[in-house]
Amino acid sequence: MQIREYKAADWTQIWPIFQEIVATGETYAYDPAWLPEKAREVWVESAPGHTVVVHDGPTLLGTAKMGPNRPGRGSHVATASFMVARDARGRGIGRTLSEYALRWASDQGYAAMQFNAVVESNCAAVGLYLALGFHIVGTVPAAFEHPALGRVGLHVMHRLL
Repeated sequence: MQIREYKAADWTQIWPIFQEIVATGETYAYDPAWLPEKAREVWVESAPGHTVVVHDGPTLLGTAKMGPNRPGRGSHVATASFMVARDARGRGIGRTLSEYALRWASDQGYAAMQFNAVVESNCAAVGLYLALGFHIVGTVPAAFEHPALGRVGLHVMHRLL
């Protein structure tokens, strides 16, 4: 398993991962009706951001994007998002991508990393981020429309680097 910078040719393998995760409606507020072009525009970061893929040989197992959480006076805090292919889950790929994002942000001189909208029912992600030293600094009640659970909260999670 290796992580490398995103290349335009990767989108053909990222799109099905993106589409499946968004369609389940359990972790991202992205619109499942987006066309691939709109999804790519949102997912693939331009400088100073960074998008990567994790692969095993020619097969992409997941992807991450990272960059400044806010512009201007908020640009010293990084943010990141992660997607792992359904058949690759449970193999530590989310942790590997998260650790990569934390190292990248630190190397870029960011002071902290913040996740603005972690769905509180996404126990795997919440548990991973807590294990990596993030703290839940607040929860926006009923801010996410989960397809099975109804309205659930969105955690804001933060970690100093």
